[in-house]
Amino acid sequence: MKINTIIQNQKQFPNAPKEKQFQTWVDAVFEHIDNHIPTHVNELCIRIVDSKESAELNETFRKKSGPTNVLAFPNEQIPESPDESMGDIAICADLVDSEAIDREVTAQDHWAHLTIHATLHLLGYDHMEEQDTIIMEDLEIKILRDLDIGNPYKSDTE
Repeated sequence: MKINTIIQNQKQFPNAPKEKQFQTWVDAVFEHIDNHIPTHVNELCIRIVDSKESAELNETFRKKSGPTNVLAFPNEQIPESPDESMGDIAICADLVDSEAIDREVTAQDHWAHLTIHATLHLLGYDHMEEQDTIIMEDLEIKILRDLDIGNPYKSDTE
């Protein structure tokens, strides 16, 4: 099954990957967990936002202040969302760059990780309980490894 990835980059962030790259990362998720895709969905939307919009979304939907790197909104949380939509992802371009520098990874690899992480959230994966965290992180690591991207959870001391 193919999920069409729609990219909204209204502020034209020059550092944001192109639609084809996002589609590659989303496709990689579905190659690993094709059996988890609801049969009625065929698209998801990734919106590239700035720190201000990220903070507004974070406050409105999570009741947390300040921007966050990525938010996932499964279809059932979006009023009047088309039935074929899996949901929306909001990625804060400002934070991707600064976090990549802090983590000593490429911005491209960090974009990939956040896209994969949020896509898994849209599919019902979470990290609220320790066992769920292990399952989700292991899956992220496997998908990223298949894309030749290192483990984002590995610390420098390991």
